[in-house]
Amino acid sequence: MAGMTLDQLRIFLAVAAHLHFTRAAEELYITQPAVSAAIQSLEEEYGLKLFHRIGRHIEIAEPGKILQTEAQKILDQVALTERSLRELNDLQRGELNLGSSLTIGNYWLPEKITKFQHKYPRIAINCTLANAETICTGTATGKFDLGLVEGEVKPSLKNFLEEEIVGGDRLLIVVGQYHPWYDNPEVTLSDLSKTGWIMREAGSGTQQQFEQALQSWGIHPLQLDVISILNSGEMVKAVVENGIGAAAISELMVRKELQLGTLRSIQVVDNRSKPDPRKPQYLQIVRAFLKLKHRQRFQTKLSITFEEMLSM
Repeated sequence: MAGMTLDQLRIFLAVAAHLHFTRAAEELYITQPAVSAAIQSLEEEYGLKLFHRIGRHIEIAEPGKILQTEAQKILDQVALTERSLRELNDLQRGELNLGSSLTIGNYWLPEKITKFQHKYPRIAINCTLANAETICTGTATGKFDLGLVEGEVKPSLKNFLEEEIVGGDRLLIVVGQYHPWYDNPEVTLSDLSKTGWIMREAGSGTQQQFEQALQSWGIHPLQLDVISILNSGEMVKAVVENGIGAAAISELMVRKELQLGTLRSIQVVDNRSKPDPRKPQYLQIVRAFLKLKHRQRFQTKLSITFEEMLSM
């Protein structure tokens, strides 16, 4: 059973409108035999007469009346679908699913989303915030069109994900007003093990970057006195602000607190070699913001346009 085609339905509706094969052919810019063949094919396919042939005239039969109503609905829906697809390509409508790690999503990404939606107000953007590991996995499995993380992608996911640097920030070591370091904002590497630390959970991009920095400085993370592990940067900031321990935290997250003086950034002096007291060498933790997308999944024009705006 071959089934009816959209072309057959268009021909049928033209014949039903004109009740004339030749006029239908003229409207559709096809030959009269092509019109006759399309109607005959439909009638033979379903074993029904769509038109009564009365002399040189035709009248629509009852099955034809039913088909006329349903065919018009079908073609209207096809036209609506085609319009929707064109609008998607023209960025007139659509939906973009983003996944973002917490620091990027709370402090860097909102400005980008705002600019995009000013330009394309009919696009819906759904953004899920989670730790970097969750975002990487979600992007690899197709849950997110694009992922944004700080930190490294697991080796097991690198074959599936394409990475590009679209921004960055620094991790600062900060303490609150009641911490002993607050009034002496320079410490050496050996001092890092002499205070309590508030850490992010495993899987956090911030935690990954801090541990990598420690190891590059010759310090194993287990050498630090970890007094609390929290799954939110805002919680870490609040606890440290109240004078408990030190933390490594995004500069984007603590700008206001540094200006108000409720937190202070601590400089770490590199004393692995003989220091020059006139020119101390300070250690920094600079990290990249990565945009992730699947290497093989189809990228819509919407997704590509948002990618371009991320780098502006």
